[in-house]
Amino acid sequence: MPHATDNRPRALLAMGPGIAGRLLAERHHARLAALTRTDTRLVAHDLADPTPEVAAALAEAEVLFTCWGATPLTAPVLAAAPRLRAVVHAAGSVKHHITDACWERGIAVTSAAGANALPVAEFTLAAILFAGKRVLHSADRYRALRADHDWLAELDGTGNYRRTIGIVGASRIGRRVIELLRPFDLDVLLYDPYVGAERAAGLGVRLATLDELCARSSVVSVHAPQLPETHHLIGRAQLAAMPAGATLINTARGSLVDEDALLPELTSGRLHAVLDVTHPDPPRTSSPFYDLPNVLLTPHVAGSLGNELHRMADQALDELERFASGRPFADPVHGDALFRSA
Repeated sequence: MPHATDNRPRALLAMGPGIAGRLLAERHHARLAALTRTDTRLVAHDLADPTPEVAAALAEAEVLFTCWGATPLTAPVLAAAPRLRAVVHAAGSVKHHITDACWERGIAVTSAAGANALPVAEFTLAAILFAGKRVLHSADRYRALRADHDWLAELDGTGNYRRTIGIVGASRIGRRVIELLRPFDLDVLLYDPYVGAERAAGLGVRLATLDELCARSSVVSVHAPQLPETHHLIGRAQLAAMPAGATLINTARGSLVDEDALLPELTSGRLHAVLDVTHPDPPRTSSPFYDLPNVLLTPHVAGSLGNELHRMADQALDELERFASGRPFADPVHGDALFRSA
């Protein structure tokens, strides 16, 4: 029940069609309504060409509650939102809708990237452990043989004991993968030009050059941001350096891997791959990725989906509660840090 003097901020939901219904359960709508003055059922799909109802809500909004598919917040859009002070993004990267105009205006930004990092890290952990046991190969062979077989002989040399795992990028997701790997008998190498020896020791990993990491690792997992300097970060030389039978995992961005160089390594059977992202994404219909038995190709599902979206909503609402009570965000996004983030 609103107080006689209602100081709750006005908020507007802004995201792509169909997203709000998946992101927000009834408990989220109730909490959003308690924290803000807003119509929680009004969702703005296009802030650049709004309906009259959305335009009126945008003119009064002090905070935008965004998710995937949100309209880029350009200067003209912001001009229609004179009271806007904050953007709470209930997903990971804000690069697709937070513009320079937001930073120039001094708008505070936060995202649920931490909540979205966990399912990606969990997916990666499963992929690493499955790769060490050659689970996909075993399943395919078992399906073909349909009989008893000397699996100890065929799978000699596999297993997850004292394997070396290479993590490319101590991003939020990369660090979470490292954390999840700690209980296992694995040696972890890290390549990240922004991480020094002291921080690496705190993470429990050893720093390596990219070429050294690729040459020594049974599994190389990519978690670097998509930047001009990371385009084809995993290129022909790095792929050639990987040991025969090694697995490349990419849950970051397809452009980080030179797929023209990767394909010969996969078609020959020398390397294996787990690809949740490709370039283009999805691959062309003629791409060999769909059919190669040593490739696990998934349709960009490592991140939050299903009920995992509710974790992002929970984190975003925690941040919204801080904003509504006048406290700073716990996980703010800073414009000067976006140049090296996902």
